[in-house]
Amino acid sequence: MKELLNNNRTILMEAAIVERLRRSGDFKLHPELVHAPLIYDEYGKQALLELYQEYADIASSAEAPILLCTPTWRANFSRVKTSELPMSINVDAVNFLLNFRASQNSGMSQIKIGGLIGCKNDCYQPGEGLLVSESRSFHSWQIKQLARGGVDFLIAETLPNVDEAHGIAKEMEATGLPYIISFVISRDGLVLDGTTLPEAIGFIDSNTTINPIGYMVNCAFPSFISPESQPKELFNRLIGCLANASSLDHCDLDQADQLEVDSVSKWGCLMIELNQKYGMRILGGCCGTDGDHLRYLITHKDVCN
Repeated sequence: MKELLNNNRTILMEAAIVERLRRSGDFKLHPELVHAPLIYDEYGKQALLELYQEYADIASSAEAPILLCTPTWRANFSRVKTSELPMSINVDAVNFLLNFRASQNSGMSQIKIGGLIGCKNDCYQPGEGLLVSESRSFHSWQIKQLARGGVDFLIAETLPNVDEAHGIAKEMEATGLPYIISFVISRDGLVLDGTTLPEAIGFIDSNTTINPIGYMVNCAFPSFISPESQPKELFNRLIGCLANASSLDHCDLDQADQLEVDSVSKWGCLMIELNQKYGMRILGGCCGTDGDHLRYLITHKDVCN
């Protein structure tokens, strides 16, 4: 993973998975585990494979590496235990993606698989975040399961609280695998608990022996990072963005009955600026995005200069 970051100026990451499945109307997602159980359903498995294949094909057409993440954002011990689904669901999800990668023949070396986790509670409510010791205890099982499954790296996404992120980092560090911590931020560039990005990153870096290979922002419009207002040093550690397609605040998107999106070109040029001007290598999509967003990043990188 470090080699990948050092040798590539642009690394694609998947666009939306869960939201595209939900809005398709073809699936009833699990109330606790969301899309993870689809790996056990032939129809659901095929739908997942089609999304991953679409994103992998876009990267392949540009001869760019891509990061794909296991469908395990909510598959923590507490939820899996009460679901009556196999306790091996995280390992099974890793195997699902490993098999997908193996099917790509010559393109498989360009695909890296991340073991994905999320926070315990509502990702838009930082006050519900766990203390460090609680976080370590709560997330340890899932992190170990994903590591045991054979992922290339670990990633925690949509984290609104630095204390919970710190606990996750400590548990990920203990596996010896490369790992990424990704925060959800408000439109003023702050982690939702009010911590600045430099403070959040500096705190976790200072309190881990093996630091994350980098930090990301996800589930926010790219302009929310406010890169022109951030210290330049931030971008030595902030390596990527999985951005929403809409510039609305999280509370507005959460209440929306229909898909809210800004233009692909507006989204894409802001992302390309993060890459070309600020050196953020990993670019992907979150809520409201699809293959068109990823495609724009590789076909319009010279148009936005």
